[in-house]
Amino acid sequence: MAASISRSSIATYSQYICSRSSSSDRRANLTIDSHCCWKRLCCSSRCQSVFHGGSDKNSRGVETQSAMEDSHFEVVIKDPSTLPRPLSSTKSSVSTGSRLRVAYQGVSGAYSESAAEKAYPNCEAVPCEQFDAAFEAVERWIVDRAVLPIENSLGGSIHRNYDLLLRHRLHIVGEVKFAVRHCLLANHGVKIEELKRVLSHPQALAQCENTLTGLGLVREAVDDTAGAAKHVAFHNLKDAGAVASSLAASIYGLNILAEDIQDDSDNVTRFLMLAREPIIPGTDRPFKTSIVFSLEEGPGILFKALAVFALRQINLTKIESRPLRNQPLRASDDNGSSKYFDYLFYVDFEASMADQNAQNALRHLKEFATFLRVLGSYPMDNSMP
Repeated sequence: MAASISRSSIATYSQYICSRSSSSDRRANLTIDSHCCWKRLCCSSRCQSVFHGGSDKNSRGVETQSAMEDSHFEVVIKDPSTLPRPLSSTKSSVSTGSRLRVAYQGVSGAYSESAAEKAYPNCEAVPCEQFDAAFEAVERWIVDRAVLPIENSLGGSIHRNYDLLLRHRLHIVGEVKFAVRHCLLANHGVKIEELKRVLSHPQALAQCENTLTGLGLVREAVDDTAGAAKHVAFHNLKDAGAVASSLAASIYGLNILAEDIQDDSDNVTRFLMLAREPIIPGTDRPFKTSIVFSLEEGPGILFKALAVFALRQINLTKIESRPLRNQPLRASDDNGSSKYFDYLFYVDFEASMADQNAQNALRHLKEFATFLRVLGSYPMDNSMP
């Protein structure tokens, strides 16, 4: 079983990697700019005109403005010939069988671990205590990929990961949908009527709202579902149960009191596959592209932004707004008498960045967006969860 990675242990891992050098295996520190990766990508896939061509009005670009970025990070590599290059789309597909180290949030038995193994069969799944630690583990070359949840069909969006997508410089290289089947777990000998409270991740608790309300259980939120099961088992709790998977019950020796307790049988979580390098978008199969942008305040401005896709018959599959944290309020006039909340908009649309139509849409959006960044263009997961 892989050891769990916490944010505090990231630096230790990095120092360990740096120390393993010899005269025949010299390493050099390198600061990676994700814009360079996208530039290389665009030149390879006819996307150059979107990101580098056209008007340069107000110095608008597809990368994050300095006020919205964290500092550059350093990584260690063996040789300049191993500089990050765009992956081929086949390297990111769910059929990849190479032995990759893939980070997920939680402990053994978490749904995220199962999703990582579905995304990358035969991978070495590496647990991380928090979402932040999973992002940093990829950035610092401790792992090769991360598979993290972004939305659920019942509980909605995982807002924390939307914020982390902007803060960090990773690329979305794929998606995987995973069917979630919740179970009510307890220690052996404990009956369901003896339970007074239940532990689980907030999303899992929300997805089982009707069942838990009917049982009259007090809900207690923890970091992940498998962690809740581990806590109940480790402390041999008699008045508390956990909402988690049947796999977690098997790993931690708990009894399954009830199966499929989610409010809707169609309970599916969409996970993003993240890497240091983008993939080369293609047109040989259905692709999805994820972007984030901000707009000036004004009547109809969001309608105008979304119209660039409607005019070109590009279907939007997701739109999410998040506060612009470094600049949460915006004055509406020179006197600053009125203030509005300032937002970022995350949008997924069904098109590849190798498609001229998608390139034209983003070029159009760039004309009036105050900020625009492509998070990834990747194959869609059309399989059954």
